[in-house]
Parts: sequence; structure tokens; C-alpha cells
Amino acid sequence: MNSKRGWLALLADFEARGEPCVLITVADEQGSTPREAGTKMLVGREAQHLTIGGGHLEYRAVEIAREMLAAGTRQPRLERFSLAASLGQCCGGVTTLLFEPQLAQDVPVIVFGAGHVARALVPLLAGLPCAVRWVDSRAQEFPAVLPAGVEKCLTDEPVDEIARMPAGAYYIVMTHNHPLDLELTDAILARGDHGYFGLIGSRTKWAKFRHRLAARGHGADRLGTVRCPLGLPEVQGKLPLEIAIAVAGEVIAHYGRQAEQADLPLRLVTATPK
Repeated sequence: MNSKRGWLALLADFEARGEPCVLITVADEQGSTPREAGTKMLVGREAQHLTIGGGHLEYRAVEIAREMLAAGTRQPRLERFSLAASLGQCCGGVTTLLFEPQLAQDVPVIVFGAGHVARALVPLLAGLPCAVRWVDSRAQEFPAVLPAGVEKCLTDEPVDEIARMPAGAYYIVMTHNHPLDLELTDAILARGDHGYFGLIGSRTKWAKFRHRLAARGHGADRLGTVRCPLGLPEVQGKLPLEIAIAVAGEVIAHYGRQAEQADLPLRLVTATPK
């Protein structure tokens, strides 16, 4: 979709809505190409703004951008398109595009359970760059006033909430019910796109869960993504606040590592027909 507004203003609109998008820039052009270097467009999950020239090039660029959004990709990507050979465009030149994901600043976190540890943890997460969804079936366990940025979800079907989370979301399971913890773990692992997954409990609890989850078809690699016991091991203590601080510290360390990985050097990919 064309727009008379500049790309910075359009990007600010995405940020104000908390909606991720991909900024696409013509990084290099050789020969006959539809747009010159520096031309930009923005692609969201549904909307797109500005243009890099239309045709098969733009169609493929939008497709790549939405694949990146669906996967929660944070690392920028360079892709080289031979317009005649790979896309069948009459221009015949070569265009290199830079794809830069502009993801929502807040890490999506869902906390299952509203017990003592969760009530200590959620305010800590609310003070971090996290968008927290807090799930339990017991209305009386939630505090009367929630911290800013926390969404309460009162439901008898907490497992259903997993499907509502975006790719790369952080999952923290600490309910009052071990069978429910197992069902939540099974569903989170089956979905398979979590950015972080912490499960409260002892090593004995996790050994039992591993055996049951393996019997349900979850392989060692997938099971290895679960943090149980969860939290930084350096933070000792059994008080709810002490455990909550250990968990919050692990969340901070995890999204910090992801941010570092997003700064990896760009790798040039030559597009293939699709």
C-alpha cells in the first residue's frame, strides 16, 4: 500500500501499536532495477506501506518479511535477487535487500499459576521490558490491584492460552497442580516455538516429567529446552521472593543473550525461485 508519509513516521505507528514489522531497504542495485538503493518499505503481519517497486520482487520480499515475523526472527538478513533469473522480471538487474525486524520491545511472557512465588515474580517481571499475561483458574489468588502492564486471565482451561501466544514467547509454569503442570509442559513442547520455558519444581519432579513426556513422543533435544528447576542457580533461598528474584534474573539473562545474537554479522543469501 502506498503512503505519502515517510518511513520513520510509519515505523513510529507500528511501535505505538506495539505491532512488530520488518523494515526492508534496497541495500544495493546493479543494472536495471525497479528502485534505487535506499528505497524502503515496511511490512507488518497484515499491513504493508511504501514500495520497493512492485512485481515479483516486492511479492517475494513481503513473503520473506512475514515468514520472519511468524518465526519471531530478530537477526537482520541480506538477500540478493537476480531479477531476471530468479524472479522473471523484465528489469534484468540485481537487487540486494536488507530485512530488519522491528519487533515489539516488550518480551511476551505468560505465567501460569498465581501462588506465592508467582505473586512475588509478576511485579518483578512487570518492571522489566516484559508484557506479562498471568493465568490461573482461582480468582481469589490474584491481588486486588495488578501491576501496570500485566494482563490477568481467569480461565478453567489454561492450556488453551498457549495457542494465543506469539512465536518466541516466554513460558513460566508454576501452578498448584502437578498434573496441570504436566499438561501445560506437554502443550508448550508440542508447539515448539518458545523463546524460554521455565518449570517450577525439584530435580525429582523433572525426572518424573521427563519420563512421561518422552513416552508422549518428546525427544531429548526438545526436553532439553526446559529449565527445571528454574532460576539462576547462583541465587539461593527458598522464600517466594528469593525464588522470584532467581527466575527474573534468568529471564533477564535469557533475553540479553537473544539481543546479543541479534547483533550477529549479516550473511548474504542469494534468493532462489519460489
